[in-house]
Amino acid sequence: MRALIWLIGIFALAAGLAMAAGLNEGYVLLVLPPWRAQLSLNLFAVLAVLGFVVAYLLVRLVRRTLELPGRVAQWRERRRREKAGLALREALRTLFEGRFAQALKFASAAFSSGESAAMASLVAARAAHAMHDDTRYRIWLGHAAEQGDDARVARLMTEAELAIDGRRFDEAAERLETLRQAGHRHIAVLRMSLTVASALEQWDELLRATRQLLKHKALTADQAAPLLRRAHLERMHELRSDPVALAGYWNAIPVDELHDRRLVERAVPMLAAAGHGALTRRTLERLLDNEWDGALARLYAHCGDGEGDAVACLAKAEGWLKRQPNDGGLLFALGRLCMGAQLWGKAQSYLEASLNRTPTVDVRLALAGLLERLGRQEEAQKHYRAAAEMVAGGASAK
Repeated sequence: MRALIWLIGIFALAAGLAMAAGLNEGYVLLVLPPWRAQLSLNLFAVLAVLGFVVAYLLVRLVRRTLELPGRVAQWRERRRREKAGLALREALRTLFEGRFAQALKFASAAFSSGESAAMASLVAARAAHAMHDDTRYRIWLGHAAEQGDDARVARLMTEAELAIDGRRFDEAAERLETLRQAGHRHIAVLRMSLTVASALEQWDELLRATRQLLKHKALTADQAAPLLRRAHLERMHELRSDPVALAGYWNAIPVDELHDRRLVERAVPMLAAAGHGALTRRTLERLLDNEWDGALARLYAHCGDGEGDAVACLAKAEGWLKRQPNDGGLLFALGRLCMGAQLWGKAQSYLEASLNRTPTVDVRLALAGLLERLGRQEEAQKHYRAAAEMVAGGASAK
C-alpha cells in the first residue's frame, strides 16, 4: 500500500512538472563575446540541476581521495586495537585456565601493542608469579608501575595479594598501608589485612579489620568470633605483666564481643592471675543467667578476690545452686568462694561434694590446701598424692 502511494505521488509530481514546463515560454540568453547562446528556461533548469549534481559528485570524489591515507591509518589502528584486545582476552582466559606460559605470551603481545598496557602488565606479572619466575614477575610489575596512575590501585592490590601468596607479609603490609593512606578501604583490602595482621601478630589491626568487615556484612558473626577471640587473647597475653593495662584492656572490650563464652573462659584465668578476677564477675553472671555452662560456673571462683566480694559472689552462686544442685563446677566455685569468705566448714562440704561429682586435679588441690590450712596434714597429703597420681595418669586439670 505504501509503495502504491509513493508511485501515485511520483506520477503526479511528474505530470505537474510537465504541465508547468509546457506553460513556461521563457528563455535564457548566454553571452560570452564573441559567442552567444539562447536556451529555453526549462532546458537551462535541467542543465543547472545536472551540473550541480556532477559538481557535487566530483567534490565528493576528490574529498574521499584526499581522505584515503587517513582512512587507511584509522583502519590499521582499529585492526591493531582489535588484535591487542583479542590478545588481552586470550591472556585472561589462559590465566584462568592455569596455562600460565600461554597467558604470559598473550599478555606480552597485548603490552607490545600499547593497548591496555597496564592491565597486560598485571596479567603477565600474575602469570610469571604463578610460574615462580621472580625475575620476570618483578620486571612486569615495573612495567605496570611505569604506566603511572592508570592502574595504580590495581597494581598495589596485585602486589599485596601476590606478596601474601608468597608469604612476604612485610611487603604486603606496605602495599596495604599505601592503599589505606590513599583512602582505599574496600572489602578486598580489609580481607587481605586480616591475613597480614594475623601473620605479623598485629592484634590491634586484626581487631580493626575484623570489626569493619563485620560492619560491612562481609563476615558473619560466626566467622568473626574466632578472629576477635584470638586477637583479644593474644593482646591480653602481651599485657599480662602489666596488671593495670590488662584491666584497662578488658574494660575496653565491647559488650557484644564478651558474649563469646570461649573468650571469657580463657580470659578469666589471666585476669585472676593478675589480681583482677573480680572484673569478670558481671560478665560471668550475665552469661550464666542467659544459658548455664558448668565450665563457666567453675571460673566464677575467681570473682571473689576480697572477703566482701567473696560474700557477694557466694550469695549469687548459692542462688544458682538451687537450680543446678549437681553441677560439679558450681560446687567447686562455691568451695573456693567459701574459702575466700573464711567459711571453712562450708568450703570443705562444697569441695567434697564437687569431688564426688567431678574428681579433678584442681578440686583435690583446693581441698588439700583447705585441709592443710585447718591443720589436718595427713588428710591434705592424701589429696596431694591423689592429685599427683591423676596428673601422672594424664587426667585433665580443669
